[in-house]
Amino acid sequence: MSLEVLLGVVAAVLLIGVLAVRVSVRLGLPSLLLYLGIGILLGEAVLGVQFSNAALTENLGLAALVLILVEGGLTTRWQAVRPSLGIGIGLSTIAVVVSIVVAGTALHHLLGLDWRVAFLWGAVLSSTDAAAVFSVLRGVGVSPRLAGALELESGMNDAPVVLAVLLLASDDPLTWMTPLLVVYELVAGGVIGLALGFGGAWALRRAALPATGLYPLAALAVCVLAFASGQLAHASGLLATYVCALVLGNSRLPHRGGVLSFAEGTGWLAQIGLFVLLGLYVSPARLVDAVIPALIAAGVLLVLARPLSVVAAALPFRVPWREQAFLSWAGLRGAVPIVLALISLVEGAPGAANLVDVVFVLVVILTLLQGTTLPWVARRLRVARTAEPKDVEVDAAPLDELHADLLQVRIPAGSKLRGVYLRELRLPVGATVSLVVRGEQAFTPNGQTRLREHDQLLVVATADVRERTEERLRAVDRGGALVRWRDTDPGPRPDGPGRPA
Repeated sequence: MSLEVLLGVVAAVLLIGVLAVRVSVRLGLPSLLLYLGIGILLGEAVLGVQFSNAALTENLGLAALVLILVEGGLTTRWQAVRPSLGIGIGLSTIAVVVSIVVAGTALHHLLGLDWRVAFLWGAVLSSTDAAAVFSVLRGVGVSPRLAGALELESGMNDAPVVLAVLLLASDDPLTWMTPLLVVYELVAGGVIGLALGFGGAWALRRAALPATGLYPLAALAVCVLAFASGQLAHASGLLATYVCALVLGNSRLPHRGGVLSFAEGTGWLAQIGLFVLLGLYVSPARLVDAVIPALIAAGVLLVLARPLSVVAAALPFRVPWREQAFLSWAGLRGAVPIVLALISLVEGAPGAANLVDVVFVLVVILTLLQGTTLPWVARRLRVARTAEPKDVEVDAAPLDELHADLLQVRIPAGSKLRGVYLRELRLPVGATVSLVVRGEQAFTPNGQTRLREHDQLLVVATADVRERTEERLRAVDRGGALVRWRDTDPGPRPDGPGRPA
């Protein structure tokens, strides 16, 4: 295939994938199914593209998963997930062990699998999918505690599951040292992620890069470096990636809005490429024989493994039964189990080729069943909330020579900043609103200027009060003008825009 044809096909697939997002929203279907369908359409059964390289598919799948975890970590707000940290860690550790044991035991008896092979199947099926969770869950409208727990689980549980799959797929005997090895790899991966996350944030704040577009590239490079460092240190590179991205995404980064937008774009690119690739790899002729085992495995997951694992993880945190039921149903599967099955195939595990086909069919079944019914289940369990306004968006550009930052604030629909007079913001000394952009007009505000939805504000803040300025803006965004009597007083300020009433 010539270069121009290859580039044309890739561009066409990307455009179709982007349009598929809109179609999936209208139809209420997760977009990953459409991407898988595109891959199958390109494959051997329809258009005749031959692709059966399992090792290459595994490597590309892991690379795409790294980019998806980067996007998930960068766009996850620590303030939103911090109350869910305990249950999120429980779901990504305790729940994984329980799910492997329960699913493996059930599949051993129901499908007649060897014990080690059965537990390998349980490990492959135990991981929820970051791409599926990040793309589907954020539109359901559940409480921040539930959303945070599921996002943390999907971002962190890939690491222990990959280790479990590698251990079970190999011929090496499991000894008393095996759990210690797993603990070391997870702890070391977390430490590497923290170190590179904080170090990268520190460096980006002090680097006066010549172009705005270099900051997103640098942030992405730091996160990918965390994965490589973790793997080279024989630790969990996936956990290092997610932790590094989580730290960077919650740090005071220059041009943070551009960094997050770039990460979101690369995340979508990785999702589209990964699902199309997996659809291209699979052989539809073999999927018919995998339907019955897939239905049995799906039933085991939905009825036994997932509910029992959620109960075990939630037990120390007194999670209400309605929320436990939702967590059980919201364990979305996507590309990750297919990539894990390919890992077992490359490692030479017995029956791995059949496992790949079963997992592919299972992912389609569970995505159709869970992804389309998740909003309905949330309403029936009364854990859904009315659509909540997005957090106020604050982007920052460094003004190095002035030792200051220029904050760009967008007021979203439903924000409690709407109707607030500029004087009621009570920004700290050293910060002022210099410009308001309303529609197609821009004007210099004063203390009597009243904010509206969709306004854009340009706020100049000295470096030492930048963080307090952001905190104040987010506090008013959440609590409105009266929050000035409840939050910490930012201190007196001279007359002018933003002064106290």
